[in-house]
Amino acid sequence: MGDRMFDQPVLVSNGQFIQELGCLEDAFDFLHDWPRERRGPIFETAFRACQRAYDGQVSLSVARDAVAGFARSVKILQEPLAPLPWMGGMNSGRGGIAA
Repeated sequence: MGDRMFDQPVLVSNGQFIQELGCLEDAFDFLHDWPRERRGPIFETAFRACQRAYDGQVSLSVARDAVAGFARSVKILQEPLAPLPWMGGMNSGRGGIAA
């Protein structure tokens, strides 16, 4: 199942650290570990979307979006940090490497 990578990971926070859900297996592990008393209809929707993606009935992006939606609903979704301007590669101008 490890080859079922999301196009972009879902980042979730438990208050102490940020966990990256980069594939369907990560999402299943995360959902399996979620406390039963805190599960509800949005959790069930995310879990079903992952099951359907595993079975090939929906795309991985549907499962990823459902997991992200669940994380957002319980206020643990973390937005990825924006890359700093100088990390995008060297264009031209000062500081660039001459060819």
